[in-house]
Amino acid sequence: MDWKVPLFDTDIGSDEIDAVTRVLRSGWLTMGEETKAFEREFASYVGVKHAYFVSNCTAALHMAHHALGAGVGDEVICPSMTFVATANSIIHTGATPVFADVTGEGDFNISPEDILKKITPRTKGVAVVHYAGYPCDMDAILRIARERGLYVVEDCAHSPGASYKGRMTGSLGDIGCFSFFSNKNLSTGEGGMVTTDRDDVAEKLRLIRSHGMTTVTLDRHKGHAFTYDVLEYGFNYRSTEMNAALGRVQLGKLEAKNKKRAGLVSTYADKLRKIKWVRPVFGDYSREAAPSYHIYPVLLEKGVDREALMVFLKEKGVQTSIHYRPVHTFTAFSGKAKPSVPVLDGLMDRVVTLPLYPAMTEEQIEYIAGCLSAFALSREQDA
Repeated sequence: MDWKVPLFDTDIGSDEIDAVTRVLRSGWLTMGEETKAFEREFASYVGVKHAYFVSNCTAALHMAHHALGAGVGDEVICPSMTFVATANSIIHTGATPVFADVTGEGDFNISPEDILKKITPRTKGVAVVHYAGYPCDMDAILRIARERGLYVVEDCAHSPGASYKGRMTGSLGDIGCFSFFSNKNLSTGEGGMVTTDRDDVAEKLRLIRSHGMTTVTLDRHKGHAFTYDVLEYGFNYRSTEMNAALGRVQLGKLEAKNKKRAGLVSTYADKLRKIKWVRPVFGDYSREAAPSYHIYPVLLEKGVDREALMVFLKEKGVQTSIHYRPVHTFTAFSGKAKPSVPVLDGLMDRVVTLPLYPAMTEEQIEYIAGCLSAFALSREQDA
């Protein structure tokens, strides 16, 4: 469909094309010097000692929980208001995800108070998601975890460039996991990064990314090694030099693009102020943090027909989505006990994500606001 305002749009230019072309001409395509450079630059940007480029964020999350010792019989507390990979990565270690509630209608991040309620003798760790790019209440979450000997994994899929009290997301917990999927603030098409300051964990992450091998193909190609040992039952979660080249260029643009997103969110707030039945989810966000503004979720007033609204906007050329259908409501999770998440239960059918991407214009946001007003008028006329 030819959208007047798509949900997101990629931002790939000549710099990215040149970078990928340079790699293709080099003749070395898999996890080499480009990957190492991207890892160094990303680690420096986030403020951690170690960063490992991987095939996607799900791989990063799986590696994180595996490296921190989650396994059969363990529980890991995580949000249900997230993409399913947050929970799947826990399940793939043999552990069980335990779903916690959101903080409130104005903050869809995981609730520290509910984390505390969900802790049992089997709890091994906590996975947090900085939903929409707005950092969680990390002081409270880290205090709970440290007092009880639990690890903390940050799912930073939405939050590259976001900071909390002067520290970047991905540097706050034991391990941070980033997504570089096509619609992310920093995109490599497919890809992810795992970050940590813990030397012991870093070594395990390095090994399990590539089959548990002590050396990689590049080492042998350069004559630094002739053979290898296998120290861990690892995975094949490598990415490519082309993706790394894309990532390096995109990293250089990240701050500017996030600043554009922030301006657009401010414009949205101004344009939607008079539409009382639509409320920005993080409209009153006041935590000491700098968000990355990945998506723009709004909460509809009770009684508004969400599906009818989304169909109406589609007819007007405005693409929308839902972030997210809670994980515990999917068929694959239906055999498990329904979690107690009363706040999420009350809002999950009222969430809609409106378009947000750096190349958007104020005129497009004004058009969306006009469509929302027109929808309300059409409903009144039907009544």
